[in-house]
Amino acid sequence: MAEILIIEDDPLVRRGLQLALGRHGHDVRTADTGEDGLHDLHTSVPDLVVLDLMLPGIDGFEVCRRIRAACETPVIMLTARGDDFDVVSGLAAGADDYVVKPAQPTVLDARIRAVLRRAPGTPDDLRVHRDLHIDTMTLTVSLHGTPVMLTPTELRLLLTLSRTPGRVFSRQQLLQEVWEHDYLGDSRLVDNCVQRLRAKIEADPATPEYVQTVRGFGYRFGPV
Repeated sequence: MAEILIIEDDPLVRRGLQLALGRHGHDVRTADTGEDGLHDLHTSVPDLVVLDLMLPGIDGFEVCRRIRAACETPVIMLTARGDDFDVVSGLAAGADDYVVKPAQPTVLDARIRAVLRRAPGTPDDLRVHRDLHIDTMTLTVSLHGTPVMLTPTELRLLLTLSRTPGRVFSRQQLLQEVWEHDYLGDSRLVDNCVQRLRAKIEADPATPEYVQTVRGFGYRFGPV
């Protein structure tokens, strides 16, 4: 059972999701504005936030940015449509995944459980790649001896890529391994997570040393 915070201004949607996720075994609390959601999160950090993008006052994009600045709690955003701008902007703000409204409770529950499964890795070794150290036992990452704070999705992506340096992963392969999506998933999830990960571990994200692009196919972990 996970502790879920739903930030949604529509009372019918909010109540419906609260009841449905509760039936799936989650402990759910709710907020109807971005301000109230941020206050609730600062009072008690949940396991995951379900966040509507179109909120009155502080919109969901800004709420997501503030959550990400304060902690690494996973965020699944709710968007009223699969609009490219909404999706890309939400992912760039730090969301881990998204669900198009009206959200089917079974789909949302599956996405929640997939996100929450991302933190555990395979405890095999300390992976040292020049100045980047990845401890798969403690699930910690450091760069030049300084801890790097990653979200569960960013960590799972890094663990997946670094497990076999030099291996090229297609975006769809990464969607399956990291997001647990079906084959025809949304590759924007991968690209935006890569951008966020590079911003944290690369000296120059524009010329990445670790998470390298293989043009026309996907990504690999270097140096090789």
